[in-house]
Amino acid sequence: MQIPSSGAYIFENACLHASLTVGADGPVDAEGFMRVDIVIEGDRICSIVPHRLGTPPSPGAINLKGRIVLPCFVDCHTHLDKGHIWPRSPNPDGSFAGALRATHADRTARWNAKDVSRRMDFALRTAFAHGTRAVRTHLDSAAPQDAISWPVFEDMRERWRGRIELQAACLVGIEETRDQTWFAGLAARVANARGVLGAVTYMVPDLDALLDQMFALAIEHDLDLDFHADETDALDAISLKKIAEAALRHRFEGKILVGHCCSLARQADSDVLDTLDKVAWAKMAVVSLPMCNLYLQDRRHDGTTPRWRGVTLLHEMKARGIPVAVASDNTRDPFYAYGDLDMLEVYRMATRILHLDHPVGDWPRTVAQTPADVMRLTRTGVLQPGGPADLVVFKGRNWTELLSRPEADRIVIRDGRPIDTSLPDYAELDELMGT
Repeated sequence: MQIPSSGAYIFENACLHASLTVGADGPVDAEGFMRVDIVIEGDRICSIVPHRLGTPPSPGAINLKGRIVLPCFVDCHTHLDKGHIWPRSPNPDGSFAGALRATHADRTARWNAKDVSRRMDFALRTAFAHGTRAVRTHLDSAAPQDAISWPVFEDMRERWRGRIELQAACLVGIEETRDQTWFAGLAARVANARGVLGAVTYMVPDLDALLDQMFALAIEHDLDLDFHADETDALDAISLKKIAEAALRHRFEGKILVGHCCSLARQADSDVLDTLDKVAWAKMAVVSLPMCNLYLQDRRHDGTTPRWRGVTLLHEMKARGIPVAVASDNTRDPFYAYGDLDMLEVYRMATRILHLDHPVGDWPRTVAQTPADVMRLTRTGVLQPGGPADLVVFKGRNWTELLSRPEADRIVIRDGRPIDTSLPDYAELDELMGT
């Protein structure tokens, strides 16, 4: 497929999903797709008009013959600072506790600025080649790592400006925020870096007071919030509800994203309904991390098979108007030995694990428009006239074709022109792995 290096061109007979397309009319099939012609000029989409089936190809147009075109992806929950350390710090038993121990040891011994920077850049080149336009990463921020990783992030954000919109949220255990002076200083650092205030929440006795402190600091510094919550099967893990109650107490008007929320799927219906009502009232959003949680949750070491999927109740949340997303989470680190920051893989796995099909509805928004809204990104995660020509052209012509193969030969268009989609070689990291 020859795409001009300059000037205008037309993608004719493209297959766009109605849930990710703005300003285009025309018939929609049972899977939500519409056949259109896309006119691209420079770095913008000029128009999206219905394609007239049966008409001969237009001279000079690129006939996609019904191939699917999606907007570039948005990955709102990753851990770029942890990525790709598995070869030097594997998790010996695949457990959550094993992941914590292995990561702590690796961070203490190796996470200097050069190490973090090289692994982050490798990860971003991978995400970019797969077609991702925006990434939010969590940064382990307990001292002294905060003084190392935040300057690296700020430098990386500038280096990647115009290619990937990069955001960061601090990540500390909620009990670490008891040191009010230190945590206030961290909040100021996050604010200076235009970041997001975050923490891992679990059922400590003073959780309500610690959440009140977090919300107060977020309001003081005009920060959005991003939590890891209830990444467990424990029935008494209800910090998602506690976060919602704190948001309502403080009448918080910023964005709140909560990840994981695994334990909700184990709780009684009455408790679930109470939690979801409060989350909806608080206007919070939830991101599920299906690949990592399937890997970690209910992992047994007694010769028996895991009995549950480890994902949260996205269908019930969506039914209440709660914005929901899915994301990559960890990549080749002790929390998840696999992954490649490929949001098509994430959506493929989410569709199978969470049943985001039959009907498909507007579930494709979970990897595009919804996380873009959570990250306050405009004209991102949708295709629309006047919007950026940032899109991915696949070979698949329907969902079963698209989600059955890796689509490694996808065409990624950024600013109206195709990019090099060659993936970085793992051998680049051998020096950091000690091999």
